[in-house]
Amino acid sequence: MSRIAYVNGRYVAQRDACVNVEDRGYQFGDGIYEVVHLYDGRFVDADLHLARLERSVREIRLDLPMPLASLRLVLTEVARRNRVTEGLLYMQVGRGVARRDHAFPKVPVPVSLVVTARRIPPYPSSLDGWSMTAITQPDHRWTRRDIKSVNLLPNVLARQAAREAGAGEAILYDPATRMVSEGAATSFWIVDAAGTIRIPPLGESILPGCTRAALLAEMKAHGLQAEERPFSLDELADAREAFITSATSFVKPVLAVDGRRVGEGVPGPVTRRLFDIFTRHVKGGPRNSAA
Repeated sequence: MSRIAYVNGRYVAQRDACVNVEDRGYQFGDGIYEVVHLYDGRFVDADLHLARLERSVREIRLDLPMPLASLRLVLTEVARRNRVTEGLLYMQVGRGVARRDHAFPKVPVPVSLVVTARRIPPYPSSLDGWSMTAITQPDHRWTRRDIKSVNLLPNVLARQAAREAGAGEAILYDPATRMVSEGAATSFWIVDAAGTIRIPPLGESILPGCTRAALLAEMKAHGLQAEERPFSLDELADAREAFITSATSFVKPVLAVDGRRVGEGVPGPVTRRLFDIFTRHVKGGPRNSAA
């Protein structure tokens, strides 16, 4: 069966889907995207993702092409037409098609919207057998990293460097201060030498991860604390545990960074507990919604 995409008001075979050569998302990266995990026919943390989408388009002075309730219906229909019950829903909102000029179009044009779906492997049952490693890379992204923009070239180059090094993620850091920011496509956490769970605080230099927010809420409900406090490469080197979170990574342990083992080089007890907590959330938590 051909995959189906939603493109500017029409459901079309993905092989036939296309955008105009003067689409501003294509030419300038003038757009926003979101990715939502679909588990057992339910959207995971859809409210958080759609709220972040709404915030991001507002930050670049762009209007959503439809109300959020209507967008939910489009997501549901794309999933249904692709017969996907466990997978990823990708949505991209752009400023539309206009003659190439860096400034916004003088005459407003229709906002573009593309939604696609794809299957992913089943949600992992445990952390056993995972062997993910990471490398560190200087953070060369633009300064408004809190906006989920389609401008991802620095992220692409960092992820490619990780792949060439045989690693699964690139952990980005400020080359001037040596303070860690996040992964190229994930939020990055450590359990520091004192046993404290830490993650860099939100701000314009950090994407407000939806999985991060959901996990922090679940931790609070379970009486666990995390400090949203910066940490350096040196503190990372001394960490007992490290892990990443995202809509596609869930809670995934990082066992080595730059070839140096993190802690004992195996998934630690804190990461295991957080994985179990988040797994219960994915499989029916209050922030999940029916597709």
